Amino acid sequence: MKKLLNACLLLTSFIGYLQWGKDQHAFLFQVEYDLLFKAAHAQNFLHPFVLVPMCGQLLLLITLFQKTPRRTLNIGGLLCLSIIMLFIFLIGVMTRNAGILLSSLPFILTGVLMLVYNRRTKQKTTT
Repeated sequence: MKKLLNACLLLTSFIGYLQWGKDQHAFLFQVEYDLLFKAAHAQNFLHPFVLVPMCGQLLLLITLFQKTPRRTLNIGGLLCLSIIMLFIFLIGVMTRNAGILLSSLPFILTGVLMLVYNRRTKQKTTT
């Protein structure tokens, strides 16, 4: 179940929708592709809103290859990705843009499910 939640978190992090200016918009996977393969300058990766979420995606990717995913990596990946996804959610609320708002909801819901699942499994192991 943990691996499924981690995979869902990773996949839903890619569908965050960004919109700026009059005619400029992109999904996070498009922005990451551009950063990785089109404009591969070191300074592009040094911004916290780029570096931290990418580290979160890397942590979640690592958990997919572990036999039993570590709780610290799960929570760490979730926290790193939550920075950008909650920011996108907040922007969607403030601008009343349904596209931006709805693009972040799958990640937020999956993150809540992961936290609930981690809490229940931790309680079962301690009792």
